[in-house]
Amino acid sequence: MRQIAIVGSGPAGYYTAEAAVKKWGEEARIDVFDMLPVPFGLIRSGVAPDHQSIKAVSRRYEKTAIGDTVRFAGNVRIGSDLSIDKLSSLYDAVILATGAPRDRKLGIDGADTGNVLGSAAFVGWYNGHPEFAQLAPDLSGKHAIVIGMGNVALDVARILSKTEGEFLGSDIVAHALGALRASNIETITILGRRGPHQIMMTPKELGELMHLERASPHVDAADLPPVGDDAILEPGLRKSVTLLREFAAIPESIHGEKPVAIEFDFFASPKAVLSEGGKVTAVEVERTEVEAGRAVSTGETYRLPADLVVSCIGYQTSPIAGVPFDERAGRFANSEGRILPGLYCVGWAKRGPSGTIGTNRPDGYAVIDIVDEDIGTGSRKRGREGFDELVEQRGLDIVTFRDWQKIDEAEIAAAREGSPREKFVDIESMIAARGA
Repeated sequence: MRQIAIVGSGPAGYYTAEAAVKKWGEEARIDVFDMLPVPFGLIRSGVAPDHQSIKAVSRRYEKTAIGDTVRFAGNVRIGSDLSIDKLSSLYDAVILATGAPRDRKLGIDGADTGNVLGSAAFVGWYNGHPEFAQLAPDLSGKHAIVIGMGNVALDVARILSKTEGEFLGSDIVAHALGALRASNIETITILGRRGPHQIMMTPKELGELMHLERASPHVDAADLPPVGDDAILEPGLRKSVTLLREFAAIPESIHGEKPVAIEFDFFASPKAVLSEGGKVTAVEVERTEVEAGRAVSTGETYRLPADLVVSCIGYQTSPIAGVPFDERAGRFANSEGRILPGLYCVGWAKRGPSGTIGTNRPDGYAVIDIVDEDIGTGSRKRGREGFDELVEQRGLDIVTFRDWQKIDEAEIAAAREGSPREKFVDIESMIAARGA
């Protein structure tokens, strides 16, 4: 019986568990650990609450989670409740699927100023992640700046600009909905160091900006390259740039009908956050040019008023004691998923925050092929049996998948009208609901 531990119950973790079941069937026992009492990681706390069709992928993970072969063990912190060394002594293979939950640092003067937030924190706040539920961003000002040119920046801008009615059918948490209802934000500026041909935004997410009730997207036509230059772009990016051209063509009369403006500011590199009384008031920006795909400084600077800044410039994996870490890349040091003998990584913890949710599926299958090659048919460790003994010795309070199903039922029962659920936003409430 192969004994496999997967640390992290998000897409990478469950695709890896699925691959292990297909590879070994009943000849394996796979334990999936998570620091939270609830599974699904990024699907629950990273995907935008108004993108329910994407969240539906969790049903696939449920099929993997139900049964004896795969077991969910929530409310376990690997590194503190249980060291990597101890976990490795119990299981034939330990696979880290912890994702990249930390914000990449903005790295400019004033980045620690009040109401300057990273996207992990801001997204975690409106998604009800226990670590960020108490964030309470101040939305009383008129000007928000979102730094970044990827889909997360679009998510943040869209969430900030929606009406309460547009959240119908979403699982945005009540505290965020209340704050957004009272928001005074009128201008959301999306800053990008490079130009339209270098954006990472996908057409579907960009297209959503065309259908917002009280907000309209603005693009300066002068920032767009000649139309003929679009021919060299890959199809997805070409569609995105075509949408930017459509934004630039929106008549001023249409813009005037909507009270919120979403401004795209290309060739703009943030240089410093300015503040008064400990709170952001403006961002100093330097104009750039793109040379060979890279942003190059021009020396020209200007200031944009800012009452809120959200940095969406990427994520990093959280280090774990005893695991080699690549600080520069912000992920575990590995070679094709191998970290140390018996220790592996997968997904964003392996390659950094790139690709889509679906990208984790082939990644999971690939790492299981490597594990199978490495552990062969040799002697086996105690695995689940040894872990259960340790739980009893240390008095750990493990949350099972059946417990999660009770939490799930309680969240669904607590949903406001038109919402699929009302999430518990603290660990104590989640654990209490398990016993309901």
